[in-house]
Amino acid sequence: MLSKNPGEIKDLDAAKKDREILRLAIIAELDAINLYEQLASITENPNIKKVLLDVAHEEKVHVGEFLEMLLRNDEEQLRDLEKGKEEIRELLE
Repeated sequence: MLSKNPGEIKDLDAAKKDREILRLAIIAELDAINLYEQLASITENPNIKKVLLDVAHEEKVHVGEFLEMLLRNDEEQLRDLEKGKEEIRELLE
């Protein structure tokens, strides 16, 4: 469930290091979302469920923040993300 750093990043050049940091941050936020939503689905306490889902929502905002920063720092990622969106439009519309 929880991700691990896939490798050493300290020896990368600054730009690559920053992109890797942002990707790891996105992974961590997605892991947190999954954890909180899973816990919310099994608790019988409505107050705990409410707090867990609220925190999961906050983590989704964090994903958006880190993704925006990644797209501002990785032109290839931005192009590939747009290509993926276009492929879905072609498939589903």
